[in-house]
Amino acid sequence: MSYEELELGPVDVIVIGYPADAPRTGEALPLFVDLVDRGVIRVLDVLMVQKDPEGNVSGVEITDLDGDGVNDLVVFAGARTGMLDDEDAGTAGELLEPGEMALLICFENTWAAPFATAVRRNGGRMLAFQRIPAQDVLDAVEALDAAS
Repeated sequence: MSYEELELGPVDVIVIGYPADAPRTGEALPLFVDLVDRGVIRVLDVLMVQKDPEGNVSGVEITDLDGDGVNDLVVFAGARTGMLDDEDAGTAGELLEPGEMALLICFENTWAAPFATAVRRNGGRMLAFQRIPAQDVLDAVEALDAAS
């Protein structure tokens, strides 16, 4: 299969930080799993890291995050393509304060795969990509509302 024929959507990496005192209720997990179940995204890699009180960063087994006795991210067990590595863990760890942890998720935007594949088949290539943070969009909408 050629590069142009490979049906692959854009791939993103997100890093979600959790303070040491975060409630970790697991509320977001079913919403994320729903995106996977509906085929909107495909998880390629998942990695969790923590920073200890001395500032050392280490990997964390993804287990019972909210303390309810259920392994919360077992659905992502085996999602290890190698897209995320020790360097990524270290970079995420630099953003953490002692006692905090971060969840790194690498995922394909499968919803965009047919479009991206058609673009490649027709000689197109991605020249730039920029994500606008949701807070920036909310701030812009608020500014528009205030101006009217």
